[in-house]
Amino acid sequence: MFADDICQKARLSRDKRFDGLFYVAVRSTGIYCRPICPAPAAKEHNVQYFEHAHQAILAGFRPCLRCRPDASPGSYPWLGAQTTALRAKQLIDQGQFSQGGAQYLSDRLGVSVSYLNQLFKRHYGIAPGQYALFTQCQFAKQLLQQTQLKIADVAFASGFNSIRRFNDAFKKALQLTPSEIRAGADIQHNEIKLFLSFRPPYNWPAMQQFLAKRMISPMEWGSDLSYGRHFRYGESKGLFEAQFDERKQGFWVTIKLDNWQHLQGVVANIRRVLDLDADLAVITSQLQRAVDAHLSLTQGLRLPGIWDPFEAGTRAILGQQVSVKAARDLCTTLVEKLGEDGLYFPHASEVADNELAFFKMPQRRKQAIKDLAQHVVDHGANNLDSWLEIKGIGPWTVDYAKMRGTSDPDIYLGGDLGVKKALAGTEHFDPSLAAPFRSYLTFQLWQQL
Repeated sequence: MFADDICQKARLSRDKRFDGLFYVAVRSTGIYCRPICPAPAAKEHNVQYFEHAHQAILAGFRPCLRCRPDASPGSYPWLGAQTTALRAKQLIDQGQFSQGGAQYLSDRLGVSVSYLNQLFKRHYGIAPGQYALFTQCQFAKQLLQQTQLKIADVAFASGFNSIRRFNDAFKKALQLTPSEIRAGADIQHNEIKLFLSFRPPYNWPAMQQFLAKRMISPMEWGSDLSYGRHFRYGESKGLFEAQFDERKQGFWVTIKLDNWQHLQGVVANIRRVLDLDADLAVITSQLQRAVDAHLSLTQGLRLPGIWDPFEAGTRAILGQQVSVKAARDLCTTLVEKLGEDGLYFPHASEVADNELAFFKMPQRRKQAIKDLAQHVVDHGANNLDSWLEIKGIGPWTVDYAKMRGTSDPDIYLGGDLGVKKALAGTEHFDPSLAAPFRSYLTFQLWQQL
């Protein structure tokens, strides 16, 4: 905890660098705030400082309604309007801008194009289109340096609609032409190899063991140092295999794809599935506040993803009230019966149109799977909360699909049997202190079993 004189200077200057590091309680009002609260600053003799929000609550103070100190740093309530800009940035990083530009992003986020531009410029100092162009050029540079794709294929794979537009944008953004990065070479066997880095630590053995226990063969495969699978992405299909390299702090990822125009989105999804962009130093610090002396944290624990929300939801339903092995066997049967060549997880339409007679399970559970598939066909898989309207799908199933199908970092499966076992005998445990990283807390508790 900082000394009182430092806290005083930080709150009077409303220094954003101290936001989330301590809290300001005012005795005369009974309210506690963030140090950047826009309310008039209280006199110092009325102020008390706390390192954590829960300490202010225990001392009898209530949260300010203006600056929302009860929301943890990094959470959507804490970010406020920046949430929309952050979500837009994430969609652009996933290659979504090329699907329809700023209008497409605005429709996805439920705001106008002008408001999105305003928010994005405010928080990132650049327009969404300019940022998208920069990410496309950076991705193209990676492909030029690490793969043997022809320059024309690189242009389309990074989201450009013409080679001329690609050359102009690339030169403007990086002050180099694509041919100056490297001479073009022919693509071999419709395959590329990329290096995808991460911030250490990365507990690959824990990730590998978790994936191996749930692996659907032959759609997925793996070894002590690798994980691979077949996948669909939009109308494209392909496969990837990721080889763990601890010394270089990353994965060597081999990708085969039948349409390189979707490569940027595919790479972004691989990064999500392997949780390569997490900052474990920040996450571990937040988790330590929650677990305190209750349990020791497993270092480097990541969030294992599933390729898409529909697959995650289907796996969750098949895993209801059965063992992990039984759930895996059911998923394997589904892919064997309905997946193309037994290698790809079936489309929602393929599941919705089938009676699932090959499953030996209650008809109610079969119907839940079919209803979910039909819902995804009709409405897409962007709003997972709407799945709660489907009979046979409850909060646990939706939360599991969010946690693994969209990699939502703040899902706490408090009703899960494994979580309850891990916490057996533990008193005064408050999972809200781990927000906005409660998904990692869930996996930490599973790791205790």
